[in-house]
Amino acid sequence: MVSALVLSLLAALGYGVSDFVGGLAARRTAVLSVVMLSYPVGFLGLLVVAPFAGGAPNTQSLVLGGIAGLVSGLAILWFYAALASGPMSMVSPLTSLLVAGLPLGVGIAEGEHPGPLALVGAGLAVVAVVLVSRQENTTVDEGSPVRFTPKVAWLTFGSGVAFAVYFILLDKVDTGTGLWPLVASRASASVLVLVTGLVMGQRPWPNGAVRLALGAAVLDMVANVAFLYALRAGILAIVSVLTSLYPAGTVLLARLVLKERTGWVQRIGLVLAAAAVALIAGAPATG
Repeated sequence: MVSALVLSLLAALGYGVSDFVGGLAARRTAVLSVVMLSYPVGFLGLLVVAPFAGGAPNTQSLVLGGIAGLVSGLAILWFYAALASGPMSMVSPLTSLLVAGLPLGVGIAEGEHPGPLALVGAGLAVVAVVLVSRQENTTVDEGSPVRFTPKVAWLTFGSGVAFAVYFILLDKVDTGTGLWPLVASRASASVLVLVTGLVMGQRPWPNGAVRLALGAAVLDMVANVAFLYALRAGILAIVSVLTSLYPAGTVLLARLVLKERTGWVQRIGLVLAAAAVALIAGAPATG
């Protein structure tokens, strides 16, 4: 359980820092251009590393990985579309709630048995994810309110469910397949975002943000690898919840590097996140 805990937190840190770096890149160019570069680079990185990680691919693992990649590609496209047209203060927390809660429920429904303290910690983590993800900016530049329209609601719901399904699908791959499911996942996701970007007229070369996009790609690759091995060392119900704490890393970096103010809601979320990790660490769970 200790290794699963460490790997889950490493995945959360990787995803959080990757989001922060990717966010910096997106301030200089279109978000889709960043993803169009970072995803293929991540695929190439995994393709290079996979032969040294052991394991052998099989048809089932590659198919599951490919489907997971398409789902994650849709998730990121829908999530950014929701953020672009809806209130961040609602889109981000609701997405995070689905990402944390759905795999937890699926894991328990499939027979995983977190210990009582671990289950309390998981519940605290779900709440922490929502609070840490909350943003206070709810208006556009013109000052008119940004509405949570039915379209935004569907995009938010779709992205949250898709991210959760990505977690669940990776939990289904055979443990002896090494990193090959991730290779298949990033390959299909790369094709999806590249085709979408080209259709929308975006270039897969973010001017002024190439280094940041490449950094985000490396961090995302590390996070995905850590998450996959965390699933193999632990149980979905706990690993997914701990990994979904990734917004905490983004918030802390924004505070330390960009000197952004942290609201009291986010501070409570960070405290709850720390308490959740402590509870889960002290309460081993069995599948």
